Amino acid sequence: MKELSECRILIVDDVKTNVDILVEALKSEYKLSIALDGESALRNVKKNPPDLILLDIVMPGIDGYEVCRRLRASESTKDLPIMFLSSLEDVQDKARGFEIGANDYLTKPFEILEVKARVRSLVKAKAYADAVREAIESELKIAREIQMGILPSDLSPCTKDTGLDICAIIEPAKQVGGDLFEVIRVGEDRVVVLIGDVSGKGIPAALFMAVTVTLARTMARQFAQPEEILSHLNAELTIQNPYGMFVTMACVVVDLPSGRVTGANAGHNPLVLIGVDGSPRFVFRSTGTIAGMFPELGIKGESITMAQGETLILYTDGVTEAFNANNDMFGDKRLFECLSRSPGQTAANTAGIILESIRKFAAGNPQSDDIAIVAVRRKG
Repeated sequence: MKELSECRILIVDDVKTNVDILVEALKSEYKLSIALDGESALRNVKKNPPDLILLDIVMPGIDGYEVCRRLRASESTKDLPIMFLSSLEDVQDKARGFEIGANDYLTKPFEILEVKARVRSLVKAKAYADAVREAIESELKIAREIQMGILPSDLSPCTKDTGLDICAIIEPAKQVGGDLFEVIRVGEDRVVVLIGDVSGKGIPAALFMAVTVTLARTMARQFAQPEEILSHLNAELTIQNPYGMFVTMACVVVDLPSGRVTGANAGHNPLVLIGVDGSPRFVFRSTGTIAGMFPELGIKGESITMAQGETLILYTDGVTEAFNANNDMFGDKRLFECLSRSPGQTAANTAGIILESIRKFAAGNPQSDDIAIVAVRRKG
């Protein structure tokens, strides 16, 4: 945990006498910074966020209330401890301070011993919270590495001498997530490709995802048809599922000699086939319920023939349900538009174009859902 003597306090007050009193009282215990107005305070925080702000309310320019409101509105400073030190002593003033996010409120003239005690309490709480967050982030980083290690990182053993070019991309919205994919070579003549999206995000979704991947690998080697693979996977997931989690999943089996692709879809979004001419169309729409919730999926398989030069796209809804700052959704139309620009390209290029288009559309808006993309191209 961070030593209290290493913690920095920002004092924001336009009255020099008040600043001098606080500096004298706190300089031996903490690092101090000073701002004489609200705008200067915001610039100071942006440049070097402190561990605590002692904030006056009545100041020239923007007042302390507005400073607090802006800090709480920013993701990077929403949890920054703020204590108002103000001559405003009415209950309404104090209530307003707490309503906009202050952690504490003291009225002037203040007792310096009380100020020091409350400052110490807030700084200690911040240091402890930071230590806990760092520990959690460290564990989540390890969890992400383990989770990514569960998924195949090298697809070449599955695609060698198959006539298939396959690329997979996965980007969790958080450090760990619930999207999954798998590519399995089954004998000389078949390749199984699966993609799934577990309900929720974070650690619970990641754990359910790990179970699902393990079961999917087993079922893909035991059963020949995609509807059989998904049905038996569903049966295993429903045996012990106390929290009612579920996964949407699509599975395709490629017959290598003929190019025949048989697919089944359990509550997942449809797949997209890009023709040789670059025209995309939906294939393998959902014919059953989500997996993990009900004993029977009621799922049916269907088949198409994938010609040489065509590409099949499996993806999770983090692709089409990506949002920009205006809350517009990426959607099917934009997906088709970006795919129509990539006929004849490699699987890696096609998957990359989708991800690049999403990022360009979002324009820095935070990713709201996990993203997984698998491109399967039958070489010409």
